[in-house]
Amino acid sequence: MAHAMSDDQVAGELKKMTAFIRQEALEKAKEIQIKADEEFAIEKSKLVREETSSIDSQYEKKFKQAGMSQQITRSTLANKTRIKVLSARQELLDDLFEQARGKLADYSKDKGKYQELCKNLILEGLYAMNESKVVVRARKEDYDVVKKAIESAKTEYKKSMNFKEVKVELDEKNPQPEGCSGGASVVGGGGRIDINNTLDERLKLLETDALPMVRTSLFGKNENRRFTD
Repeated sequence: MAHAMSDDQVAGELKKMTAFIRQEALEKAKEIQIKADEEFAIEKSKLVREETSSIDSQYEKKFKQAGMSQQITRSTLANKTRIKVLSARQELLDDLFEQARGKLADYSKDKGKYQELCKNLILEGLYAMNESKVVVRARKEDYDVVKKAIESAKTEYKKSMNFKEVKVELDEKNPQPEGCSGGASVVGGGGRIDINNTLDERLKLLETDALPMVRTSLFGKNENRRFTD
């Protein structure tokens, strides 16, 4: 006849169950923390075992075919993993530039720093255009800052170009479109040449020209990449 357990026995059993449950929870937590490459190794091992089991059940002549199948499986898994990594990296880069795009408008809040930036952007356009007369287009809210930047740019341009005169006018009839984050464009050649030095356009150029450097800074050099663009 079965005897009822004493309180001490019940407590002992509960203690064992608690220890068992706690051990299970710790093992589960450890499993959750496994990295992506460990998951890849587990999946690869599983597929290899499945292929091995299939090979054992077939004729000897199918070993070669099974070996080829394993190579295809490894290649497929490697490609899938590579695609996932590249996709995750691209998402990070897109998010990085999107954050930068969201902060562009804040740059114009510091009037002194923003005026210096506008001067340099206009000056860059003057050097590239190398004409005696150009017009500058900017946001309506930047007109006061840009007018001062124009004068500073003209003075610096004259000094660096052996006192060559240049006429620079602010085109108040054609402001930068709504949503523009700032900066300026320099128009010459009778309106046919437009050097777009707005902050939005410069960020687009940065996304293209500086992307290899940003990618290397974030993820390191890819030894398998033959080209850097």
